[in-house]
Amino acid sequence: MMQGMKFKYGLLFMAMVLLFASACQKVIDLKLDNSAPQLVIEGNLTDQDDAQIVTIRKSIAFSATDSFPEVSGATVTISDSTGFPNKLIETAPGVYVISPYQGVYGRTYTLTVKVNGMTYTASSTMPMPVQLDSLSAKSDDIGKKSLRTIVVNYQDPPKVANQYRFVLTINKAQVNTVFTNDDNFTNGRYVREEMFQTGTDIHHGDTARVEMQCIDRNVYKYWFSLSQQQNNGPGGGITPSNPPSNISNGALGYFSAHTVSNAAITVN
Repeated sequence: MMQGMKFKYGLLFMAMVLLFASACQKVIDLKLDNSAPQLVIEGNLTDQDDAQIVTIRKSIAFSATDSFPEVSGATVTISDSTGFPNKLIETAPGVYVISPYQGVYGRTYTLTVKVNGMTYTASSTMPMPVQLDSLSAKSDDIGKKSLRTIVVNYQDPPKVANQYRFVLTINKAQVNTVFTNDDNFTNGRYVREEMFQTGTDIHHGDTARVEMQCIDRNVYKYWFSLSQQQNNGPGGGITPSNPPSNISNGALGYFSAHTVSNAAITVN
């Protein structure tokens, strides 16, 4: 009798194992479609009297290991609120430049890209500039390790909505983390914002540099969406998806007309 019960329990156990294995197989056997390539446009126009750059590439299949291929031969122009188009010159495969050119805050700029019989457009209004006051470094002891974090300090203007993107470099190497902020809770206040990230260790004597960009609302949505997805992957919270682009006709990427303010420190 006992032997028969052991046999029945053994069959039940094996059935449960097979059922669990089958369920696990359904979870990890992802059916990833290799969608058709899409145009990827990344355009930046700043208030600095400098080169303004637009890059154009094509997306690749999920399973591919190559980098995004550059797109040459496009006609690329930028026009401001006056409507006068300025043509960008292709200086390298997929890299289109106008230099020198300086954006003016308060104006709306339109990027037009014509390639392979298609026209892609995007508009961005350059916000008023906000000065990055200073940087500081904060040190927290986590176990036996001291973790340093860079802090940005600036005065947010009152009575106007502001959105920011911060680009952090340590010893001239850009940190991969996407940093964004808006003034929903800090309008008109002095802001001390910690740029928390774990991808790059910051040590005593390192040089930290931050570029603060004042961006419009649509561009903020793009970078904020990326910032919410940057911890995806094994153990991540949500499924990665394309961030909302302000470019027409299904192109990926963004066009950003923004002001720039920089600050740097040597970390103590």
